Amino acid sequence: MTTSLDALPKIGAPATRALTQAGYTSLQGLAGVPRTELSRLHGVGPKAIRII
Repeated sequence: MTTSLDALPKIGAPATRALTQAGYTSLQGLAGVPRTELSRLHGVGPKAIRII
C-alpha cells in the first residue's frame, strides 16, 4: 500500500512540486532518503524536512 504525498501535513506547494519532480510520489518512496538529499531539492526547506 502506498500513501501519496498529499497525506503529509502542509509542507507547501513548492516542496510538494520539488519532491514530485524528483520522483518521490509516495511517503514510502521517501523512507530512508537522507535529509541532506531532500534538502538539496529546490523548494524543500527546513520546515518541510521536519514534517517529512
